[in-house]
Amino acid sequence: MTYKVAVVGASGNVGREMLAILDERKFPVSDVVALGSSKSAGGQVSFGDQDLTVQDLAKFDFKGVDIVLSSAGAKVSAEFASEATKSVAAIIDNTSHFRMDPDVPLVVPEVNPQAIADYKKKGIIANPNCSTIQMVVALKPLHDVVKIKRVVVSTYQSVSGAGREGMDELFSQTRGVFMNNPAMPAKFDKQIAFNCIPQIDAFMDDGQTKEEWKMAVETKKILDPKIKVCANCVRVPVFIGHSEMVNVEFEEELTAEDAKKIWARAKGVTLIDLESDMGYITPVEIAGEDAVFVSRVRDDPTVDFGINFWCVSDNLRKGAALNAVQIAEVLVKDYL
Repeated sequence: MTYKVAVVGASGNVGREMLAILDERKFPVSDVVALGSSKSAGGQVSFGDQDLTVQDLAKFDFKGVDIVLSSAGAKVSAEFASEATKSVAAIIDNTSHFRMDPDVPLVVPEVNPQAIADYKKKGIIANPNCSTIQMVVALKPLHDVVKIKRVVVSTYQSVSGAGREGMDELFSQTRGVFMNNPAMPAKFDKQIAFNCIPQIDAFMDDGQTKEEWKMAVETKKILDPKIKVCANCVRVPVFIGHSEMVNVEFEEELTAEDAKKIWARAKGVTLIDLESDMGYITPVEIAGEDAVFVSRVRDDPTVDFGINFWCVSDNLRKGAALNAVQIAEVLVKDYL
């Protein structure tokens, strides 16, 4: 059986990745429709060997569409989703708008694929935040063996997480530094070239940013509501690939060596050992890769049962587009 798929936000970074991954993984499509804003309408995007013309989302009739993959911003999702769900089987939404809705499953296929069964409540499945996805993929196989008590994570997130505008700003500011031109922050609040910015998304009343809050509440919804999460999220001058230094405290003993053995057979995780030729992994090395890469695994001597590890993943693929397509694969296999 084949399906008609619409990609909303098709001309953006994640939308283009969605189209590429649908083709790469041979998703059973009968037709693919590229949708975007009125500004994007008329432009061309690639789907395998085909060039698709972007259509205006505001004027599009979803009748006949089976699945929507959406990554066009929370406001856009809020506006079109309720009407679109009257026609389509399911919307897989990559924005933050539906993630904490109790009637919308928040899914990482390697972690909680069973949650997809609840999609019929609203016809929507939410894709988690990119930094949450890679962390819970790494945590899940450990949590299955010994329950996790607390996680402290510091993220080093690439500018592609802020869209094409973020990537353009890093490029132009980097070039400007060498030309003695002053940095003119626009997408980011401060200069991003040759700098680190300890703010992703807006600040909340308690001093944490919304990105940090998302990592905590999404981990609880996806993995286990009992896990305590303290997140510190930083934007760094890297184009693609989010990195995380993760400290995990368990309820019982689980050593670094135990964790390595678990990750060696875990789905979606690639373990890089210090004793290997690579030693550890960096975001430059994993751009375009699908896995969540774990390295620098070691025991934490400051708590009774704790480990530390370094976690890297392509935020445009596993952190967004790939995860959405994987959800669609489970959806068509088990539920449609």
